Amino acid sequence: MRIIAGANRGTRLEAPKGGHTRPTADRARETLFAVLDGGRIFREIGCPPVTGRRVLDAFAGTGAVGLEALSRGAAHAVFIEDDGAALTALERNVAHCHREKRATVLRRDVLNPPPAGAPCDLVFLDPPYGRDLPARALDALAKAGWIAPDAVVVVQHHPKDRFDRPAGFATIDTRTVGAARFEILRPQPGNGTSG
Repeated sequence: MRIIAGANRGTRLEAPKGGHTRPTADRARETLFAVLDGGRIFREIGCPPVTGRRVLDAFAGTGAVGLEALSRGAAHAVFIEDDGAALTALERNVAHCHREKRATVLRRDVLNPPPAGAPCDLVFLDPPYGRDLPARALDALAKAGWIAPDAVVVVQHHPKDRFDRPAGFATIDTRTVGAARFEILRPQPGNGTSG
């Protein structure tokens, strides 16, 4: 597992042993960021979705997605994770990429997040598969002020898992890469996101 592009391109990332953490595969991350960096999403929001953005990597695991965003020019990334082994790997990966000044690591449950210091305009959620967590997590994060009204939100789930898009969000794209399906959403007016 490595950073695909940007300032940290080629940097190898650590993953904890065992099957509890499921890092997003290199090929899936490469496809996801290609979608975010061009095409319809770029045209819809009128500027690069990654460069200069404040990022939230929820259910962060190894931090591969948030670190990829930082490597590609995101301004700051907040990582939320509550598994001890994943946190150890995540903190090592942040240090290995020399991103300590642009990263905040929080040991918290995504379903019970702390209040946001500032809303994020690029949000990644990669919850454990098969547990129907995305809608509950998005609701909790929105109520805690983590999701900006103009955010791009990426939810990753297994292609065979049912995904019920949460109320207050519109789907703007979907992609399936191997064992990962990405639902790319935008908040709708009045959905309770932070303004």
